[in-house]
Amino acid sequence: MLNQEVYNFLATAGAKYGVGFWKPGSGIIHQIILENYAYPGVLLIGTDSHTPNGGGLGSICIGVGGADAVDVMAGIPWELKCPNVIGVKLTGSLSGWTSPKDVILKVAGILTVKGGTGAIVEYHGPGVDSISCTGMATICNMGAEIGATTSVFPYNHRMKTYLNKTGRADIAALADEHKDDLIPDKGCKYDQVIEINLSELKPHINGPFTPDLAHPVSEIGAVAEKNGWPLEVKVGLIGSCTNSSYEDMGRAASLAKQALDKGLKCKAAFTVTPGSEQIRATIERDGFSKILRDVGGVVLANACGPCIGQWDRKDVKKGEKNTIVTSYNRNFTSRNDANPATHAFVTSPEIVTAMAIAGTLKFDPETDYLTAANGEKFKLEPPNGDELPARDFDPGQDTYQHPPAESGSVMVDVSPTSTRLQLLEPFDKWNGKDLEDLQVLIKVKGKCTTDHISAAGPWLKFRGHLDNISNNMLIGAINIENDAVNKIKNRLTGEYGGVPDVARHYKANGLSWVVVGDDNYGEGSSREHAALEPRHLGGRVILVKSFARIHETNLKKQGMLPLTFADPTDYDKIRPDDKISITGLATFAPGKPLKGVVKHGDGSQDIITLNHTFNENQVEWFHAGSALNRMKELQ
Repeated sequence: MLNQEVYNFLATAGAKYGVGFWKPGSGIIHQIILENYAYPGVLLIGTDSHTPNGGGLGSICIGVGGADAVDVMAGIPWELKCPNVIGVKLTGSLSGWTSPKDVILKVAGILTVKGGTGAIVEYHGPGVDSISCTGMATICNMGAEIGATTSVFPYNHRMKTYLNKTGRADIAALADEHKDDLIPDKGCKYDQVIEINLSELKPHINGPFTPDLAHPVSEIGAVAEKNGWPLEVKVGLIGSCTNSSYEDMGRAASLAKQALDKGLKCKAAFTVTPGSEQIRATIERDGFSKILRDVGGVVLANACGPCIGQWDRKDVKKGEKNTIVTSYNRNFTSRNDANPATHAFVTSPEIVTAMAIAGTLKFDPETDYLTAANGEKFKLEPPNGDELPARDFDPGQDTYQHPPAESGSVMVDVSPTSTRLQLLEPFDKWNGKDLEDLQVLIKVKGKCTTDHISAAGPWLKFRGHLDNISNNMLIGAINIENDAVNKIKNRLTGEYGGVPDVARHYKANGLSWVVVGDDNYGEGSSREHAALEPRHLGGRVILVKSFARIHETNLKKQGMLPLTFADPTDYDKIRPDDKISITGLATFAPGKPLKGVVKHGDGSQDIITLNHTFNENQVEWFHAGSALNRMKELQ
């Protein structure tokens, strides 16, 4: 009942405008897409950074901001700068403890969190056929962690089998007819090639605090000891949109069964998140859920849950240093449990399960022994699990609402007194002048993801109410002036306050502002609020060394100016109390840099060159005040 008004809004809006609605309990949308919508050769966009999950079915699925999706729904062409193509050649075959998750964990270690920016990752080679369709989806899903536009696999028999099992045999037959169009062209050239021998690949675990810090599982215990990371695993969490397939759950259950047979249960707390109602119903029918519960696990709702911070964690206090291992995709500071001292590691469901049983990071299931209840030493056998259920999927409850044939009488349900839903008001148009004397709101130090800019977890309940959710703007960013979080100096009062509070005070006093940031600003989720909130609270410019793709586009859509230093060392010239003017807007045009006049408190100035990636249409968004405003002008 807590979220009833939100579901009523989604259900009525869908019914009004001809959009299907998956009701609460349906599952995580990326799993829903794989089971129902993705197919080889489709171009699909979705409003989440893990939309590329569909690449496991040979789809080009790209994560975008909500405003991009609005364009497509309104029949306006969607645009994207033509990406490079990174080829990942897979040889050998997966076996034993090595899983599809280890492929992307390895790739993340090679390319880092921004190495895939501006590129599509195309997997190919003889090793592809040793990976299940849902395993390929896992690999594509986590391409978001390297900044890739999307990732894709070539069509093969594993995809055909999955399509047949999910009631789409006609699409499989059609894909077979056109299979030569759904694989890499002969002689094609890649902008970069990475080769991975799956027969030699070892299980990996990445983290803490960033998904590209890659370690072989065999080494993580020693590395943790050296770095002072807690060895005790407090919680193991499997599932999420990345690893909640039937195969994932079956392989985890095969390990849990071995432990139970030896009289053991998990030493760590253990949670299981099915990816969809279909997966939940099928693993319940086939006994996996009971095994996972018997070993000490708790089966959660078919939802994102702790992966996006929806976790009311009670076992440690905030600030208490601890370790968790997950089969999720992201492990940024505070993401899962809002505790900045939690060391989160990302690995496969199999390794999570093994470490939850052992209770320590210093456990390599390939070489280390466990002690059974009777005192005997034993090793876990490598996990095994069927790719797909032999008895077909159990669809579970019917949770889909098809839009009605006649929607004229449907009213969209939004209460004017709601604290969770708020109709948007149009942003103001550009006034035709340069942006003069923008106050530096905060100069951000180091990594600043969309989780830092607009935190998830408990804040997600306000995502339908822009003013309320704006109270989380940049509360996770580190202020370079004092190395503090959510503590900046109000230049009008001289007092320190929270970032949203100071921004609101500036806005109330007619003072527009700028945020200054570092590299890969806006990494992570496609969370559109990270762009809406600065605009709502009086921001005009985000000035950084470099942007993550989705966030840069989101900012443009809201009438903001996302700008980059032509010389990255100019970041060092900006002082926290500076004012910055942006000049040259009268002739704002694609490929033409703008100028920044940096005015220091001592009266001195620096003139710096500022680059942008606006095209002609996007310049019109800025002039109109937002892409939605421009859309309305063109009606």
